[in-house]
Amino acid sequence: MVELSKLNVRFDSVSEMLQVIGPNDKYLKILGTLFRVDLYAGHNEIQAASQDPVVLGKLERVFGLLKQLLVRNIHFNERDVIYVSSLIDGVEDEEVFDLFVNRKEIIKTYAGKPVYVKTIHQKRYWDAIEKNTVVMAIGPAGTGKTYLAVLIGLAKLREGAVKRLILTRPAIEAGENLGFLPGDLNEKLDPYLRPLYDAMYEILGVKTTQAMIEQGTIEIAPLAYMRGRTLENAYVILDEAQNTTAGQMKLFLTRLGFGSKMVVTGDITQTDLPRHVEPGLVVASRILQDIPDIAIVRFDKVDVVRHPLVQTILARFEDAQD
Repeated sequence: MVELSKLNVRFDSVSEMLQVIGPNDKYLKILGTLFRVDLYAGHNEIQAASQDPVVLGKLERVFGLLKQLLVRNIHFNERDVIYVSSLIDGVEDEEVFDLFVNRKEIIKTYAGKPVYVKTIHQKRYWDAIEKNTVVMAIGPAGTGKTYLAVLIGLAKLREGAVKRLILTRPAIEAGENLGFLPGDLNEKLDPYLRPLYDAMYEILGVKTTQAMIEQGTIEIAPLAYMRGRTLENAYVILDEAQNTTAGQMKLFLTRLGFGSKMVVTGDITQTDLPRHVEPGLVVASRILQDIPDIAIVRFDKVDVVRHPLVQTILARFEDAQD
């Protein structure tokens, strides 16, 4: 039987400890799973079934950070606990506190729930969009690249900072051809644009979203429809940009007009282009990286805001490809 080690984390009361370990020990169990160690709480202290100084040190820092958030009257949830535990290596405590202490509301959902940035890179992403005309967000699925881009665009539309929200995607995904799909153009495109619709429905509701699309305030179209246009006073999102060629990326970026912002998102590890074709997102991020007013934000697997198992899956695939 593994000897228990007392973690060097002092709780001032049973109530404080119970809030840190979560209802029904939920956060305690999550951290035990993440660090692959059995954890026990009682008598204002936490013990771990481990003698590994590295594991114990990381656990002490996580619980210490959670306690400090609680002391600062900052509420956290299951997602926050998982995220904080992923930041143990290479991130200063103050940067973690800044994320939570200075959380600003991006927008409210249709149901009235406020939406905040959830990770450090998401905060940098939001700041980059506020400060720059063109922003490229590169990283794995689940990091909030598209979702946040849409939400920030809707917020700017409400503020009157832009007159239109334009969302576009290349119509090349998973090796499928639009011509073989049933229905008219809108019906053909619908499966590809569904994530964009979902984000808008959450904020505006279905009826308002459809009304704004009919009015032309919100436009959703395939990338090919951008040819020959100049997009002024608009907030324009190019999603799934890893599936653009260099020529298509050039076509898109040169549509930029006065009073507009462009946000380009994509995961360069999941391109559906032929192997010999270098994705336009890769080309653009390489040749435009030193230009003022263009920002490139890179996400990684710790920013994945989905189920924690997604992080494990991504890590395993990366290891298998090395």
